[in-house]
Amino acid sequence: MAWSGSKTITVAFIAAALVAPFVVYPVFLMKALCFALFACALNLLLGYAGLLSFGHAAFFGSAAYIAGYTMTALHWPVELGILAGTLFALVLGVLFGGIAIRRQGLYFTMITLALAQMVFFFCLQIKATGGEDGLQGIPRGYLFGLIDLSKALNMYYFVLAIFLAGFFFIQRVVHSPFGQVLKAIRENEARAISLGYNAERHKLVAFILSAGLAGLAGATKAVVFQLASLTDVHWSMSGEVVLMTLVGGMGTLWGPVAGAIFVTALETYLDGFGSWFTIVMGVIFVVCVLLFKKGIVGTLAQLGSSRTGGKPKPPPAIADEKTA
Repeated sequence: MAWSGSKTITVAFIAAALVAPFVVYPVFLMKALCFALFACALNLLLGYAGLLSFGHAAFFGSAAYIAGYTMTALHWPVELGILAGTLFALVLGVLFGGIAIRRQGLYFTMITLALAQMVFFFCLQIKATGGEDGLQGIPRGYLFGLIDLSKALNMYYFVLAIFLAGFFFIQRVVHSPFGQVLKAIRENEARAISLGYNAERHKLVAFILSAGLAGLAGATKAVVFQLASLTDVHWSMSGEVVLMTLVGGMGTLWGPVAGAIFVTALETYLDGFGSWFTIVMGVIFVVCVLLFKKGIVGTLAQLGSSRTGGKPKPPPAIADEKTA
């Protein structure tokens, strides 16, 4: 039943996404999809491995800069620019993960924040990033030399394809034996270790995968807005994506997507409040947290289960064989 429901949601989402640009402003949709992928990437680490990172802006923003630089200075095509940004985020994830994963709880969170701030100041100082002005005028170019991405519809469907590829990859990871071990580590790390699993290695792999997907989202966003700026790598960006994940429902596949769309919509349509914007946003988020303690998707799923008289299924048992 759970798989059937998830499949129905997926089909409905794809159908709605295909017709959405004819109803809603495509640039808003592209922004929402980029942040949805970013939130899904963080959720892989927070929701399934139980690791709260406040440094994911480092991967998101650095990938945006790398994609922008390779496309403007080196004149690489868009697909290679995005790939370069993603690979850079993966490498950065290996380095940061190797340092931070040795600590747990608040210490892990603060280490990721400190490392991300180092990346922020590095981007601020070097000339290649454009400093406070950022990298502007990033060309969209032609996808595979054929499809003109300067057209809004072409760019939108390209972003949608990237999001779906990232989302289905995360779904596959979550439902794999590796994903089940991650859940076991989140619930009871000591027990998982006693069963013979290398918890540190599993968390490191999850960190690296999350960093790479965050980089993919950042590189794509840089192409969409033709801009890579310090905002992308600032610590507030990490806090924003954490908020998206919590509001939508961490530990669920569709929660970060719902949270990203909700927060992006609020930022877009409440911008006219001027200086009151922050206060209005804060009130809305407090209400959401109080009313939806498990996030929007998590609470709705719980209500649906209680109405049908069903009980939430226990987490799947860890596989007997060790997972690499």
